[in-house]
Amino acid sequence: MHTGNLTFNLELAAGYKSQQQKIRVLTESWVSNSTYCPNCGETISKYINNTPGADFFCRNCNEDFELKSKKDKIGLKVVDGAYSTMIERLNSRNTPNLFLLNYELNSFKVKNFIVVPKHFFISEIIEKRKPLPENARRSGWIGCNILLHNIPNAGRIFFIKDGVVKPKNNVLAEWKKTLFLREQTNVSWLLDIMNCIDKLGNREFTLNEIYGFEVELMERHPNNMNIKDKIRQQLQLLRDKNYLTFMGRGKYKKVNI
Repeated sequence: MHTGNLTFNLELAAGYKSQQQKIRVLTESWVSNSTYCPNCGETISKYINNTPGADFFCRNCNEDFELKSKKDKIGLKVVDGAYSTMIERLNSRNTPNLFLLNYELNSFKVKNFIVVPKHFFISEIIEKRKPLPENARRSGWIGCNILLHNIPNAGRIFFIKDGVVKPKNNVLAEWKKTLFLREQTNVSWLLDIMNCIDKLGNREFTLNEIYGFEVELMERHPNNMNIKDKIRQQLQLLRDKNYLTFMGRGKYKKVNI
């Protein structure tokens, strides 16, 4: 981080009565003053309030960022806006990167700060919520949730983890490690294989271990009649993009940054 200060500046919220407004001001100010663009390492800037689609941007490389903050654990899913707007963004490939900030309410201190790169956003991680009831002010409105547990570990990059600031070089390297996904027209299969590797829980694994997910992958891709061929194809692509190393005899290893 730029300052290493993980505590919010409470003076900024002195003029606000709503707790929600106070938290918005505090968290947005902290991000503006304490973080950097994970793509290029330069300072990020805040959009004017109510700018549709994003909260921050990088003047140097034009990356956009949306901020979501929670006082408790970040959890398995994050509440987002309108479902139709999210799907429209995904289809147009105009989704901002996502900042997730987890803070302690008693100390007003940042505990975890994560970025999810936009190239991990696909329709499979978006959950459609039930329409608001008839007696609601926005009756019939349909929101969505972002399912964080459907995102591979490589798509959740920590600036701060459990109160510990990660080295800037590591954050930038982790970001660059998966930028190849932006070149792909359909990343769904690649993300599925990355998730399967994560579930194994080891840096080293075998082809046969990934074959063990054949039934699960068949359920996700019912139109594909050659699941094992597709698995090998995706592993080869991950190897070519330096996400994996092929060790011979059906063995692979995840590349460390």
